[in-house]
Amino acid sequence: MTAVRTPFQGPVVSLADVPDPVFAGQLVGAGVAVDPTGVEGAVTAVAPVDGTIVKLHPHAFALQGAAGTDVLVHVGIDTVKLSGEGFELIAAEGDTVVAGDPVVRFTPSVISAAGYSPICPVVVLGSAPDSIAQDAVGTTVRDGDTLFEA
Repeated sequence: MTAVRTPFQGPVVSLADVPDPVFAGQLVGAGVAVDPTGVEGAVTAVAPVDGTIVKLHPHAFALQGAAGTDVLVHVGIDTVKLSGEGFELIAAEGDTVVAGDPVVRFTPSVISAAGYSPICPVVVLGSAPDSIAQDAVGTTVRDGDTLFEA
């Protein structure tokens, strides 16, 4: 089992409560979401597991986990439509990272002002629906806290 850590601090919500049918239906994988709403200024999203960044966009990144757990962190919903506005890449595709290394900096208020949700799904790619423990849902995680084991 691999501990999947939060990409940033905030309240943890169920994927069922994410305003996107792909994530809510767990079509890309099971997991949870972290909500940065109410955070002033920029938030730095960090790698939730040790591994290699295999895909990196301003609004999302995927890691091939060193322990075999592949994780997607999607910063906001429909944020691809922002074309990078409000986002700053810190890492690069192909980088090897350890959990806690900064990957993307973003500003939740920019996402909200554009009419999108800044909620951030964290999913294990290709995992079966409802295969991830939901113990963190309803709690507020701090930087470095474990969201779930995968």
